[in-house]
Amino acid sequence: MATLKDFRNNVKPNWCPGCGDFSVQASIQRAAANVGLEPENLAIVSGIGCSGRISGYINCYGFHGVHGRSLPIAQGLKMANRELTVIASGGDGDGFAIGMGHTVHAIRRNIDMTYIVMDNQIYGLTKGQTSPRSAEGFKTKSTPQGSIESALSPIEMALASGATFVAQSFSSNLKQLTAVIEAGLQHKGFSFINVFSPCVTFNKINTYDWFKENVVDLEEIPDYDPTNRVMAMTKLMETNGMLTGIIYQDKTKKSYEDLVYGFKEEGLAKQNIQLTEAEFEKLVAEFK
Repeated sequence: MATLKDFRNNVKPNWCPGCGDFSVQASIQRAAANVGLEPENLAIVSGIGCSGRISGYINCYGFHGVHGRSLPIAQGLKMANRELTVIASGGDGDGFAIGMGHTVHAIRRNIDMTYIVMDNQIYGLTKGQTSPRSAEGFKTKSTPQGSIESALSPIEMALASGATFVAQSFSSNLKQLTAVIEAGLQHKGFSFINVFSPCVTFNKINTYDWFKENVVDLEEIPDYDPTNRVMAMTKLMETNGMLTGIIYQDKTKKSYEDLVYGFKEEGLAKQNIQLTEAEFEKLVAEFK
């Protein structure tokens, strides 16, 4: 049985010291071991940005895609081999700007995979520009007089799009973050996990101290019911989207794969896809 060490490789991350992404990497490795995965059972697909590097820092199958396109690749991978556990990862710019269309449709499609967004509320790799998650008035190189746009609310967006698993955590809360990812990996459907992952180099507003003062742990809310979608949306609005924990989960809806007619349980990678001459001729005849 694989342990945490089995999901480590010899590639040293080149994130800035103190970056929240280190904790996300460690939590993924811990969660994968805790749910009983082996490195060859896990695939991580990432986009562009500081967070996009994560697919090369974990010992498993990895694919570094292009900006905003980790989800199409990851969904295709899962459909090609449903026996793999698939994680897509990226930053808030990757998932909520150029990749937003893919995010919404992946959520409503409900393919059995996990999407982890490292939300630092700024474009870090390109040296500090406003992202879709930056607050109104946020001053950066691209908005020197302050952003005039409202920040996107990703958790409310996920709920409105029909997500069956919605969670949020904070990178300094390693215990909660690991538990949330474990639950996401075990959920039969699309798991959306937003992680507050501070950028210590370019975002001097949304710091570790700022998050510690503003996040609201669901454990502090008595009688919270994560199966109640209306309650989830209400509490999110009451806390300005700062809830952490498993916010909503629907275990009743079937995954996309289970709804596709004739889709085999055995992964395509293990199936015999050789066509006999008779099968080939029959197939070609359909197009005559």
